[in-house]
Amino acid sequence: MQITDVRVRKVAKEGKLKAVVSVTIDDEFVIHDIKVIEGEKGMFIAMPSKKALDGEYRDIAHPINSGTRERIQTTILNRYEESLEEEEEPAAADEM
Repeated sequence: MQITDVRVRKVAKEGKLKAVVSVTIDDEFVIHDIKVIEGEKGMFIAMPSKKALDGEYRDIAHPINSGTRERIQTTILNRYEESLEEEEEPAAADEM
């Protein structure tokens, strides 16, 4: 499995939710609405979920094992950090 595209949509308002991400796998399958969240122990991702009839939230799509979850999370968080740096670069150029 290769993550072939990551699209980051940053959230403008203050709070723990920092971005909503879409991930394309093998140029064939996309997962929308993965959330980038700032928690007490750092940044993490939350897979798309839906509220069940019992009031609990359940993931709609999720990795089967922890290695795959870690690989997806690392890729998403790296792309999120890159998007923050891209946002800062034009501002730095304007100061010159």
